[in-house]
Amino acid sequence: MKDFSHLKTAISLLPNQPGVYKYRDESNTIIYVGKAKNLKKRVSSYFNKEHDNRKTNVLVSKIREIEYTVVDSEYDALLLENLLIKELQPRYNINLKDDKSYPYIKITKEAFPKVSVVRNPVRDGSEYIGPYANIKMMQTVLELALKIYPIRNCNLALNEKSIADGKFNVCLEYQIGNCKGPCKGFQSKLEYQQSIDQIKNILKGQLSIVKKQIKSRMEESVKLLAFEEAHQYKTQLDWLENYQSKSTIVSHTINNVDVFAIASNDYSAWINYLRVKDGMIIQSQNIEIKRKNNETDHDLLLSAIAQFKNTNPTENEEFIVPFKLNLETTFTVTVPLAGDKKKLLDLSFKNAMMLKQERQLSAEKLDPDLRVDRVLNTMKSDLRLTTPPKHIECFDNSNIQGAFPVSACVVFKNAKPSKIDYRHFNIKTVEGPNDFASMQEVLYRRYKRLIEEKSPLPDLIVVDGGKGQLSSAVETLKKLDIYQKVAVIGIAKKLEEIYYPGDSVPMYLDKKSETLKIIQQMRDEAHRFGITHHRNRRSKNFTVSELTQIEGIGSKTSELLLKHYKSIKKIREATLEELTTLTGKKTASFIINYFQDEN
Repeated sequence: MKDFSHLKTAISLLPNQPGVYKYRDESNTIIYVGKAKNLKKRVSSYFNKEHDNRKTNVLVSKIREIEYTVVDSEYDALLLENLLIKELQPRYNINLKDDKSYPYIKITKEAFPKVSVVRNPVRDGSEYIGPYANIKMMQTVLELALKIYPIRNCNLALNEKSIADGKFNVCLEYQIGNCKGPCKGFQSKLEYQQSIDQIKNILKGQLSIVKKQIKSRMEESVKLLAFEEAHQYKTQLDWLENYQSKSTIVSHTINNVDVFAIASNDYSAWINYLRVKDGMIIQSQNIEIKRKNNETDHDLLLSAIAQFKNTNPTENEEFIVPFKLNLETTFTVTVPLAGDKKKLLDLSFKNAMMLKQERQLSAEKLDPDLRVDRVLNTMKSDLRLTTPPKHIECFDNSNIQGAFPVSACVVFKNAKPSKIDYRHFNIKTVEGPNDFASMQEVLYRRYKRLIEEKSPLPDLIVVDGGKGQLSSAVETLKKLDIYQKVAVIGIAKKLEEIYYPGDSVPMYLDKKSETLKIIQQMRDEAHRFGITHHRNRRSKNFTVSELTQIEGIGSKTSELLLKHYKSIKKIREATLEELTTLTGKKTASFIINYFQDEN
């Protein structure tokens, strides 16, 4: 195997998302463009084995740098790969010619529009839907749409005057039901346009009508025992389930634009640039800019735009950006709020975020303290704390109908479990299932001891539960005179609501945020730790109870036996001589007789 250590970090940081990857050689030239449903898996496959194809082995040996562009779906990856190969013509890709382009569905701009399939769209006022990577799927959807809403396929120059003058006669298509005869006025212009509108809806992905029709026909075929025909309808339904008509990569509602998006932190900004030509993305590029004098994102984005325009001069006269720019220019600057332009901006931002995460992970691998600082500062901001929570303690109660009540305290330091500091508590003063009172007892015992020992208190206390458990915790902290010296929050399980003292309205954290993940991890760890201790207590209590049923055996002797033999099974297998050395001859004979009678 060849040495790919220079690419190891880059490969490990690739996302598990669909996209397009580009390989550069030592001269920084792009030598290959490929698509992937999962970028990490696909790119990794190049480097973990020897390839049978000599050309692939040569390609791999020349790779010095890996770039990628994340997209929304495998379908978009396929289209973007096609566009980039044509634009860049990398040495190790198959040459794609224009006649190998993906097809579009064309809807002409006429009084009575026609619908047809074309390879190369032109700007003639017609509407183009596509492109379609799966031609079978396109043909199926188009055929079904035209069956439901029949329209003409002739080349007659239809308009309301020529129809009124009676210049045309219906053809065979009308006779066999493929057309409703607008040429003779049998179908009005309004009715015809309504059919065109419905066809557009279907082609753009609003497939509920088509699915309902096919399902009905399939069920009818099954009733008639026409299973082969029913299978064909089932296949068509499967195609429709996987059908996708809308692409972010290609949109003929957009002409020539440059798209810029920015993702940043306190130290750097990452900017993604997309170049769109004739409605198609033909270039994607990223740069990183370091903050030097506390520049704003606005300043950094302006700097990046200038840099991109100098290195990538284009004729595009519209910029799509995430916020208004103080920029005097003849170009049109657009901040989209919805529509195809907003989708392009979202895609650009997605790539900027991916670059940010990749660079941060790379830096954190070299210096793990960077991750700790970042996570703690994020938690401080998300949870509205005054200091980063370096030391957090989380509490959870466990009991079954009040039996063997226990509580667990887990401790996280620097956002990681500190298992040596975990503690169990057997509830002593509370009878029956009372979570609120149990929480008060445990917190009082825990922090009274820390105060007496002059040990450091946590930066944050997390109690598993909603307003009730939190109120109980607050009462205890006030009693110990440490309320407001230590931050405390509650987390309710159902909706992952975060509660604060004195606030009846919960806070909801982003489901993907690291802060929520760490709090959930603590809560789950406290639950696991508590349940384990609870089971051990029940198991031990049951075992001791069984031994105390033996004549002459009390709780102390039971515990002595269990401590030595570890289980009932081993006590049962012990000889009289072995038991005598531990308990005395009389007690040992009681034990032997008990288990003999049991057998």
